[in-house]
Amino acid sequence: MAKRPETRTALVRRARKINRVLAETYPDAHCELDFTSPFELLVATVLSAQTTDKRVNMTTPALFAKYPGADELAAANPDDVEEILKPTGFFRAKTKSVMGLAAALRDRFDSEVPARLEDLVTLPGVGRKTANVVLGNAFGIPGITVDTHFGRLSRRFGWTDSDDPVKVEHEVGSLIPKSDWVLLSHRLIWHGRRICHARKPACGACPVADWCPSFGLGPTDAATAVKLVKAGPFS
Repeated sequence: MAKRPETRTALVRRARKINRVLAETYPDAHCELDFTSPFELLVATVLSAQTTDKRVNMTTPALFAKYPGADELAAANPDDVEEILKPTGFFRAKTKSVMGLAAALRDRFDSEVPARLEDLVTLPGVGRKTANVVLGNAFGIPGITVDTHFGRLSRRFGWTDSDDPVKVEHEVGSLIPKSDWVLLSHRLIWHGRRICHARKPACGACPVADWCPSFGLGPTDAATAVKLVKAGPFS
């Protein structure tokens, strides 16, 4: 007998159950980039592309000590910035992006980071993902951060079947209360880094296995699965 399709009500209930269990599993889930201001978080998030948060956190103290704000970074010598950013990879492109966004902040926003998504995405190197990171973690404005982990887990959980980050953002946002969007983003990212890996998820050690339609993609034996679990923090 064919399995009945999941109703919308059942999907919402299951999604919220997974969110609650992940909240219990990762009570300290937070942004793993170090920052003390919206400007620092914006720059750090742009730098985190194609590298680890840990590497960014090792690099930004020197950058912000020399260029503490948009004015200073916009007026910097690109060669000096490139030297600092070398460890993050793609340092020439990243130098161009962070100096460009610093100049845009200086010229168009009085050197302050705007607290509106439509303004943030006009800055060089800033897309919806980066904008939502800044809005949620620097300003407390609800937003969903669809990075590779969030997209992968949302599809595995059956919350969406889309690869389009904007569609994922809207579809998942319709399942979870807006007040939980920022923490949901952190929880899925933490879970993706620690347990629900891209190539071999640790299904047998997963706290949400009972509600996951993708259970079995990875080893289901607990003893085998637990060896795949990666310990945090990743910052």
